[in-house]
Amino acid sequence: MISHYQSNLENFLHWAKQQPNRIYLHQPIGDQYIDYSYSAAASEVKRIAQFIQNNLKDGLKNVGILSKNSAHWMMADLAIAAAGGISVPFYATLTKDQLHQVLVHSECQILIVGKLDHWDQIKDGIPDHILLLHTPESSEKTGIQWSELLHLTKEIQTLPQPKPEDIATIVYTSGTTGMPKGVMITYGGIEAGINMARGIALLDMPETRFISYLPLCHIAERNFVEFAATAAGGTIYFVENLETFSNNLAGARPTHFLAVPRIWAKFQEGILQKIGGQKKLNLLLGIPLINRLIQKKIQKGLGLDQTKLAVSGAAPITTELLIWFQKLGIYIQEAYGMTENMGLNAVMPRDQIKLGYVGRIHPDCETRIDPTTQEIQMRAPYNSTGYFKEPVLTQELFTEDGWLKTGDQGKLDPEGFISIIGRVKDNFKTAKGHYVAPAPIENKLNTHEFIEQVCVVGVNLPQPIGLVVLSALGKSKDQGELHKAFTELRQEVNPLLKNYEHLKKIVVMKEDWNIENECLTPTMKIKRPSIEKKYQAHFEAWYAHPETIVYN
Repeated sequence: MISHYQSNLENFLHWAKQQPNRIYLHQPIGDQYIDYSYSAAASEVKRIAQFIQNNLKDGLKNVGILSKNSAHWMMADLAIAAAGGISVPFYATLTKDQLHQVLVHSECQILIVGKLDHWDQIKDGIPDHILLLHTPESSEKTGIQWSELLHLTKEIQTLPQPKPEDIATIVYTSGTTGMPKGVMITYGGIEAGINMARGIALLDMPETRFISYLPLCHIAERNFVEFAATAAGGTIYFVENLETFSNNLAGARPTHFLAVPRIWAKFQEGILQKIGGQKKLNLLLGIPLINRLIQKKIQKGLGLDQTKLAVSGAAPITTELLIWFQKLGIYIQEAYGMTENMGLNAVMPRDQIKLGYVGRIHPDCETRIDPTTQEIQMRAPYNSTGYFKEPVLTQELFTEDGWLKTGDQGKLDPEGFISIIGRVKDNFKTAKGHYVAPAPIENKLNTHEFIEQVCVVGVNLPQPIGLVVLSALGKSKDQGELHKAFTELRQEVNPLLKNYEHLKKIVVMKEDWNIENECLTPTMKIKRPSIEKKYQAHFEAWYAHPETIVYN
């Protein structure tokens, strides 16, 4: 056990010395696995670190990582720190132009390239001056290869001693509201955040197991998996691809599991399909003795039968979904935060789950609500110092008295629990002059089992309209069933809203929203500006349509 956590690198090296043979990284390849013990990983990290240090020039320290999650992603991040560099991870789903944009902005000198689906389509977006290092998972077999360096390079001997205020990593946001921004996170911030979360995250538990499948360049996965697992001296399992996800998860049986709401909803969908629908599940759960067996069977089938900390983050999860999983004995704890505060604003206590709230404020985090805008503002020792090369945006991020502006609107109760009621910048003005917060309306619509995603729009329309993407169950229904269900849903939701918030129409999209068509971020949140731009030309026609339920 580490009495006080230090940097991610120092925590890793502590365990490499104290438990050298424990498995740190568990990488699936087909039906086989490659295991890296702490000591074996440390040897690779130190050799790659020496190469990176040898090639950092002119005082610039920024080193990029472009890869899907893998053991080499983790070792690359540690090697950058051991070389005295600044780690700059990028989403593996970036297009050629997007990659070029962030590489130029980030001033990376070296780019570590790993597991990617579209290397040939994006490689021309990399500026010529950037030195490329390919991990064994990279499809590029020419140029500098990680595996060759392990034979040619000695382990680095002198490790850096960073100050708390030094930048450890630059994390580019997922671009929900436009151009991604490079959030600067310090060594002191990481240390403060992981020590604060120690008890809440059960990091003193023995034999911890984590599974990494959400993008590691997102702060939630970086914190919850990389930083937390390394501090705990745990084992990190990986997922080979989407098809193997279920098997990889069941094989890992993680003690700690993080998912976005869409993953939890997919689990629900799969369980209901296997068991024969909600009525049959209700019947089984209503039978004494049998119900406990059903719960255990479902938990084991998911791979969550040994999970002690099940967390949902990165986007709102519905109360109905939380209750549904509680009936299966799975108590999901919602976490709330943003890249700029390392995702550490609030978390729901396991023994005090309060529905309708996103969590209780962390102990080292001061939080207040702006009386005019209802914006949640906070300050904590792990807050970002601002945006890389963006002094104006950095100034706008903080209030004059130094509180970080989250951009979320919320309410805070006397016990320190916080609820989200909208986004300051998402609010739109209708043709009648009323301001509408779309998020609360979307949350109400999202509870319907036929709906996968929803975006409420209404700029310059007399009343809002709801754009919905069907779930797998919704797609299996005919238009008559959908019409009836959505007519009833609209009639249920509208009385819960102010008159000027009443939905005039529900528009069923024929095209799914995904990362590829830029309607979703890599963490599966809707990209509201992209969706509005994509469909804005149709808004007035949909609004004027004679039917209440419209099919795009």
